[in-house]
Amino acid sequence: MRKYLIYSLILIATFAFIAFFFFKSQARPFRFGLDLVGGTELIYRADTSAVSDKAGAMDSLKEVIERRVNLFGVSEPLVQTEQGGIISGNRDDRLIVELPGVTDIEEAKALIGQTPVLEFHLVEQELFVPTGLSGRFLKHASVGFNQTTGAAVVNLEFDEEGKKLFAQITKEHKSEVLAIILDGNLLSAPVIQDEITDGKALITGNFSPEQAKSLVRNLNYGALPVPITLLSSQTIGATLGEVALARGISAGLIGFVALSIFLIFWYRLPGLVSVVALISYIVLSLTIFKLIPVTLTAAGIAGFILSIGMAVDANVLIFERSKEELKKGKSIHDALHEGFHRAWASIRDSNIASIITALILFWLGTSAVKGFALTLGIGVLISMFTAITVSRTFLFAIVPSNESKLKRFLFSNGLHVHN
Repeated sequence: MRKYLIYSLILIATFAFIAFFFFKSQARPFRFGLDLVGGTELIYRADTSAVSDKAGAMDSLKEVIERRVNLFGVSEPLVQTEQGGIISGNRDDRLIVELPGVTDIEEAKALIGQTPVLEFHLVEQELFVPTGLSGRFLKHASVGFNQTTGAAVVNLEFDEEGKKLFAQITKEHKSEVLAIILDGNLLSAPVIQDEITDGKALITGNFSPEQAKSLVRNLNYGALPVPITLLSSQTIGATLGEVALARGISAGLIGFVALSIFLIFWYRLPGLVSVVALISYIVLSLTIFKLIPVTLTAAGIAGFILSIGMAVDANVLIFERSKEELKKGKSIHDALHEGFHRAWASIRDSNIASIITALILFWLGTSAVKGFALTLGIGVLISMFTAITVSRTFLFAIVPSNESKLKRFLFSNGLHVHN
């Protein structure tokens, strides 16, 4: 018992420190979704018909747009991609951009729409043939000047993958024309003289210095690997979000208080221990939500509240199994030990089923469903830990070394005392 008492004190001190440090700290505030704080949501269709690696193109598109929207000064933007197909239910590949706190939808659309699409095509019989080389592989762009004419030019440098691809193209297509196209417009069409292995290219054109600087800035912000077309946009008001957040928090608090009263009334001392373990579960869950960080939506908060109920289910199973052992006349220590042992299989199987469900919802669901699935899945995993480890440690720390009628009453449940 002394061992469990020491462990319990360590756990209580640890959870108290976590609660104080993370909930008082303003360095990592909770991240809330559009439905709670308001903002703008933009949904784009991505044209991946000209690329062979659609998954790679969509990942690159996501990274580019994330860099772009971060430059707007938007707090915690959320950029997601959905690939078309039977699983997603969409025919098109889609890009979803959520900008919490942004209410000027036209400005958001204009800024994202300024991102250029840079492509390199070979010219054959007056036809433009894609090479696979695009702005996706661009590492850096800079302004330069033609030493003869003084005209502004744009220097390009590709990343390692782009360098290899550019070397291959220039090696296999010497004396052919390589067209450099930006947003569907032909900028320049130089003839490939020799293999270029250093991954550097030059865009020439009738650029003024200001135009060249603007182009370089946009290219460095991120050239899109595929074209995008705006499908829909909406602005979500913050007022509705504040009401939803306040009601969600109120529902959670009321539910927790009612649940605590029931657990203490019906399960007595083990019920009180389960309330302490439940507080530990809530502290640990919210801390992990901050650290990941998890974007909390109304659906996500619902998933978290549901996981609290599932955490209580585990304790109830343990207590009911222990009650059966007390009825058989076993000691409090032996009854609790057997109760945990017998309840573990049921807790494990039910929680594994819930985790599988959460994984499927996260994989196949929309952004709102993903939030619900993520908080539910994390909650279930933590509830298994708190039910089996934290509750067990606390209970065995207070198990009496000798028994009396009062002690058996405190560890019994319901309206009866199990002698």
